[in-house]
Amino acid sequence: MEWFNVGRIVNTHGIRGEVRVLSTTDFEEERFAVGIKLAAFKKDDKKPTWVTIESVRRHKNFILLTFEGMNNINLVEPFKEGMLKITKDQLTDDLLEENEYFFHEIIGCTIVSEEGETIGAVTDILQTGANDVWVVKGTKKEHYIPYIEDIVKEINIDEKKIVIHVMEGLL
Repeated sequence: MEWFNVGRIVNTHGIRGEVRVLSTTDFEEERFAVGIKLAAFKKDDKKPTWVTIESVRRHKNFILLTFEGMNNINLVEPFKEGMLKITKDQLTDDLLEENEYFFHEIIGCTIVSEEGETIGAVTDILQTGANDVWVVKGTKKEHYIPYIEDIVKEINIDEKKIVIHVMEGLL
């Protein structure tokens, strides 16, 4: 089964079973809503425990969650430093706007210039606030490609191929 991270449980909060979560998703309102089922992976564990969100609230830079049936610290303590994940079935394209993609769709794509020269493959995506920057591993070095209209000309997810315009100084 393919899993996608939506949050990291960094600690417990209080004694009533709340966990402190650092979000790793752009869709917090959808992923961390009351009634949503998530797979909670304990640190270094390969098998998830399915949990249902009972309550959600923000506290500073964290999301505080409680899970149904886990109303004290002793029940949630084992999940400390664990991950919250969803399955591929839980991903919905209706969350994306036009020309938006999930990270897993972009990572692994081959970057090709308009002239047909292979530049490399996307290995990571950096979020800068203004726009995402794709880390591309070339044969000789790493390149940083901004995801902007002037550069990215065509994205074909099915073929895992992205065509870019190579501006002066980009590579």
